[in-house]
Amino acid sequence: MIKKILIVDDSPISIKIIKSCIPKDIDYELFDAADGKMGVEKYKEIKPDLTFLDLTMPVMNGYEALEEIIKFDPKAMVIILTADVQIKAVAKAHELGAFSVVKKPPSKDSVAAAIKEADNALISRG
Repeated sequence: MIKKILIVDDSPISIKIIKSCIPKDIDYELFDAADGKMGVEKYKEIKPDLTFLDLTMPVMNGYEALEEIIKFDPKAMVIILTADVQIKAVAKAHELGAFSVVKKPPSKDSVAAAIKEADNALISRG
């Protein structure tokens, strides 16, 4: 079951929006990081159950961060959050190991659905 959620985005406003979209009926532990490099470090430190990851960031972009996270934890549950939902970008994210892609700006429904889908996948994984 998902308890710890990491949000990696260089926009403090985006982080705030994502946090506001996460359902309040479950007491999730929320963490955030301001770029891909900090996101990878935070991931290794807290080992979250779910990570929301932006693609366009300074220092280390989302694709690079995703690769590092998957290298560290092949079973990592990562949801990409991006405004770039072109087929090529979505396909690349999936190739690198992303669980799913949610279009920015996120809605409460899209975030809740993504969390539920990830939770179900984790449960069926065992």
